[in-house]
Amino acid sequence: MKRVAILGSPIGGALSPVIHRAAYRALGLDWTYEAIECSPGMLAGFLAALDHSWGGLSLTMPLKRTALPLLDELTPVARDVGAVNTVIVKDGRKVGDNTDVHGMAEALRGFGAERPATATVLGAGATSATALAVLRTLGCPEATVVARTHRRAGPLLEAAARLGISVMLRPWDEASRYLGADLVVSALPPGAADELACSLLPAPRTLLDVLYLPWPTPLARAAADEGAQVIGGLPMLLHQAARQVVLQTGCREAPIEAMSAAAVALLGTPTP
Repeated sequence: MKRVAILGSPIGGALSPVIHRAAYRALGLDWTYEAIECSPGMLAGFLAALDHSWGGLSLTMPLKRTALPLLDELTPVARDVGAVNTVIVKDGRKVGDNTDVHGMAEALRGFGAERPATATVLGAGATSATALAVLRTLGCPEATVVARTHRRAGPLLEAAARLGISVMLRPWDEASRYLGADLVVSALPPGAADELACSLLPAPRTLLDVLYLPWPTPLARAAADEGAQVIGGLPMLLHQAARQVVLQTGCREAPIEAMSAAAVALLGTPTP
């Protein structure tokens, strides 16, 4: 038996335990997965205490950047993005990876949104850096980033330089000017983008909102009303979690259908 947990703060509403436990049941693994409240100041001690009983961790905000200097090794994608959402514990070493990139890319591919000519990213946090990495993968060489606070955008701009993608950083009060892109990715916490719901003229061709609860968000509803293709955060969550299961357990393929069914059963809504 191995232990896995998701760490973050606040962590009470995390869907990951339901998804990962469903995967373990389908795989016949006697593994456990729990949600643990952990602030940035607690992370170093938690990582130092991990022993052979642990298979890995999932990290959510505000820990994705805090973890970088605390791990034994980083994968190239985690290093380039400058954020870790996955820790693999093996042979006494803690390896940091970023499966959010895989999750977001697969979510977009699943809806046929693979070749945006123009892109806007809302927010300047770790998930926005993930979006830049995905855009590079999809062949989009530049993006507009609309940041609520420019002074916090330094790590994002550093990630853009490592990724080789050109970024035009714009202030929040100009957001409405950039919402008509082929692809708009809202990488903001709940409520932060609500005020933009009345500014979607023209609407994006595709909106990916990384939130999955509550759903739909006001921004997602407004985009759908204007004819945009809308992708919620649940497909991204499922695909990144499936990749975590593969990396942490060593299975060849994660049972994503079982994981999705467990998520939908809990949320009571179809996958957005």
